[in-house]
Amino acid sequence: MTKEFPIFPLNSVLCPKGRLPLQIFEQRYLSMISRCLKSHEGFVIVLIKDGKEASGDCTFFDVGSYARVVDFQQLPNGFLGITAEGECKVSISHAHRQSDGLYVAKVEALGLETPTEIPEQYSELADLLGDLLRHPVIQALGMSVDFQDARDVGWRLVELLPLAMEDKQYLLTLDDPIYRLEQIRYLIHALAE
Repeated sequence: MTKEFPIFPLNSVLCPKGRLPLQIFEQRYLSMISRCLKSHEGFVIVLIKDGKEASGDCTFFDVGSYARVVDFQQLPNGFLGITAEGECKVSISHAHRQSDGLYVAKVEALGLETPTEIPEQYSELADLLGDLLRHPVIQALGMSVDFQDARDVGWRLVELLPLAMEDKQYLLTLDDPIYRLEQIRYLIHALAE
């Protein structure tokens, strides 16, 4: 299934089942969120390759996450606060910028990863994730995590660890949950050196 969806380029990576709090203030994105809520459809969050979030003109990677708004509220600073939840990884093609500055593109859902039990040699990654999830800001997102599922553990670590954005993007594109854990462990050791 290929369909055209709005694209929200960010300096963040969102994985399936992850949650990302955002402050919306640009008119193009306020309109996008309004349309998405009315149509009960989502949008695609994708990492910026070159350019800036608010500059309007940027290039972005061709794999992102289809997301839906699961919560919203007016913030004290006057911005719209939303929480976006990733549903699935998608490939992005034929992107173009509309007259209002909003990017839209053809989007195709990528195959779902198979639920995979986390092997014993990666149990320390599940423990690390448990520690990260105890932070009050992360707890406020209300994410549920299956600590026995290598997909869940890997996806949440991709989002929460202080890795380079290009590394996060690479990890998102992988379709083998165990290999993703192996790569995460390698990157953690590289950070520690």
